[in-house]
Amino acid sequence: MAIDPKSPDGFPTDQINDWVFDLDNTIYPAKSNLFVRVAVRITAFVAQHFKVPEDEARVIQKDLFQRYGTTMRGLMVERGLTPEEYLHFVHDIDVSDLPHETELDAMIGALPGRKHIFTNGTVPHAENILNAYGIRHHFDQIFDIVGADYVPKPEKQAFEKFMQVTSIDPAGAVMIEDMARNLEPAHHLGMRTVWLASDIDWAARGADEDYVHFVADDLKAFLSALAKPA
Repeated sequence: MAIDPKSPDGFPTDQINDWVFDLDNTIYPAKSNLFVRVAVRITAFVAQHFKVPEDEARVIQKDLFQRYGTTMRGLMVERGLTPEEYLHFVHDIDVSDLPHETELDAMIGALPGRKHIFTNGTVPHAENILNAYGIRHHFDQIFDIVGADYVPKPEKQAFEKFMQVTSIDPAGAVMIEDMARNLEPAHHLGMRTVWLASDIDWAARGADEDYVHFVADDLKAFLSALAKPA
């Protein structure tokens, strides 16, 4: 039986000093549908902004997302949107039903080195989820869209700012993402990359490229693979 060359079973954990995690559909799995809560708020915002029905708003939302990396960035460029109101509105979600993630807490705690969040969302949104899961204490840095001057991943400028703020040595770092194309800049910087597999077209775009080094079903599957004996 052929061994998958992108299997995380051979991941060099002992060579990693900095673990860079995306937030949405990464810290929590895409199948949880937690991001749907945000997406519903985005659609509502777009519908109000353009004064259109929600089905039409979803079409606009998808178009802006695919062309600009985030719906917000598209609204800023094309409509002169001031981002603060948008960010507050779309991230105002209820997470009171999220479980305390004791297993994930232990898995992240077992990793050597520093841990960071690098998200196209915001610090308050990230902390809302990380605190609900009981894992906020693991992360040295939460770098968000505000810190990136509202320029989203995978833009080079966002990565340069992240690297400047965190002082990461990319040779000893790994980036873990659900959107494959967001891993390309990390690869070019010299980081190792892990894609959390998805059958959603926009998340899988670029998954077959060389900049995706390792593939796992979700974050827990990746971290479980690291715990296996060699």
